[in-house]
Amino acid sequence: MKKYKEFIMTDLYRAYGNKKNILWQKIKSKFSPTRRYMMMQRKAYFCKNRYLKKIWKIRLQFMQYKTYLQIPMNTKIGKGFYIEHFGRIIINAKAVIGDNVNIATGVVIGSISRGRKTGEPVIGNEVWIGANSVIVGKVKIGNNVLIAPNTYVNFDVPDNSIVIGSPGVIHYNEDATKGYIRNKI
Repeated sequence: MKKYKEFIMTDLYRAYGNKKNILWQKIKSKFSPTRRYMMMQRKAYFCKNRYLKKIWKIRLQFMQYKTYLQIPMNTKIGKGFYIEHFGRIIINAKAVIGDNVNIATGVVIGSISRGRKTGEPVIGNEVWIGANSVIVGKVKIGNNVLIAPNTYVNFDVPDNSIVIGSPGVIHYNEDATKGYIRNKI
């Protein structure tokens, strides 16, 4: 449970930016459907008891219908995960997401079941993913990457890049996420 608390504290810090008043942050997060969902997902992910894990899985499935979030309990998500807007988000269970990642509404992080890119995405640290973006297939998104809204990514993206358009075009930028990712851990 120690790891669970550590991850929740970093998520709350990313959302509210205050390390001191943790109780108030937890109270505020109870009114945010996305924060409640992520707290539940984190509990399910870090739970060691297999019976409790089944209960958390069922609770998550019911919560999916309320929040329109589909982030399975076994999705590996790093510290400081932040969902910017309430709305439909779908993440594949085998996707790997790094630390300090921002996701906006309408994002799909999915798998491809055939072809040379068969698999799931691996997303690095300090990545900002804009609204209605789609990341699919066995691709690696580097660190410090900004994926603009309405962008389709089915290719590897190097560190320090901005991806724009559909099909996506990569632009190198040393400060790609500067000003986009706040309250870094």
